[in-house]
Amino acid sequence: MSNPYSSYLDAAVLSANPIEVVRILYRAALDSVNDARAHLGAGEVTERSTPINKAVSILRELGLAVNHEPSPNLARNLVELYDYMQRRVLAGHFSQADAPLAEVAGLLGSMLEAWERVDCQSGSEGPGASVASERTQEILAEF
Repeated sequence: MSNPYSSYLDAAVLSANPIEVVRILYRAALDSVNDARAHLGAGEVTERSTPINKAVSILRELGLAVNHEPSPNLARNLVELYDYMQRRVLAGHFSQADAPLAEVAGLLGSMLEAWERVDCQSGSEGPGASVASERTQEILAEF
């Protein structure tokens, strides 16, 4: 028997335009970081690993999906930011510290807010909007 939420998410990802896929990934990464923070606060080391791995995987995928052609400098900065967030998530996990995770949650929240302001109808695909839906679906299905 399949998970109804997973089926819904699969359908949402497959039918979404690239900008909406980026939003879905940001929400999933933010939820994962917040889950990791909750497990950290509860002292649940083993349970914290799953959301940490999910957040790092999503950030890695976002970095790989950046379209460098329209604005190489902006794209490079965005890729570096994704890399920085991955390192901070791992630092928070390994040092069992909330501050790096809180920092990443704040960054993801700000970036999600910006992506939510992007008009999906304009056809504009800024850096990061070109995400391979199959790979995205694989990442989300892993967790």
